[in-house]
Amino acid sequence: MLTTALVFPWLSLQRRGQLRQRWSKGLLSLLGFRLRIDGDALAHPALLIANHVSWVDIFAINALSPSAFVSKADVRQWPVIGWLAAMNETVFLQRGSRGHARIINEEIASRMAAGRHVAVFPEGTTTDGSHVQHFHAALLQPAISAGQPIQPLALRYRTPDGAFTRAAAYDGDLSVLDSLKAIIATPCIEVHLSVLPAFATTDANRRSIATAAHAAISARVAPPVAEPRREAA
Repeated sequence: MLTTALVFPWLSLQRRGQLRQRWSKGLLSLLGFRLRIDGDALAHPALLIANHVSWVDIFAINALSPSAFVSKADVRQWPVIGWLAAMNETVFLQRGSRGHARIINEEIASRMAAGRHVAVFPEGTTTDGSHVQHFHAALLQPAISAGQPIQPLALRYRTPDGAFTRAAAYDGDLSVLDSLKAIIATPCIEVHLSVLPAFATTDANRRSIATAAHAAISARVAPPVAEPRREAA
């Protein structure tokens, strides 16, 4: 494993993607996750947009398809997770810098032009997984400018019986250690990843796509409603 990590930067993009996909599947399994994938086929290339619950989201998406990620710059300084993010070809975005945003947009567009997936979390933050916050439409602009499709992904964390669980959540004041402890303490967590229909971006408006994608993801993310208990006759 150490040898592979040392030579990783020198491998071809295709080989690096294959390794990241294999590592992601292995890490999910090691932590007790079961990945369940359903829905449409992935468009190639595409900008993948997903709701954000946990640092585990990155590995679930990479297990589906090796992707470059867009994240806020301070994630790079986080212990362990920052290193893992960098190894996953994360593009670190400095919020509030228009000049840097333009460079990032060009980098994203070039990666999609090369036939690769780029993934973003347009909420800009994490939740406990029970709902989806407002989408920042500006993060969709690189795909629209490049004429590449935008494909929503819905992430849900469930127990094997289908019940909602926040065990994988990395929100609020939780530390990485707290998050990891909650995951390890839960015997089995299922990661349900739904690939939703892609949006074409020809003559598209980023706000309308953001609104439609938010609605599509929210419809899948809503926790299952427990059926009312019936009184015995």
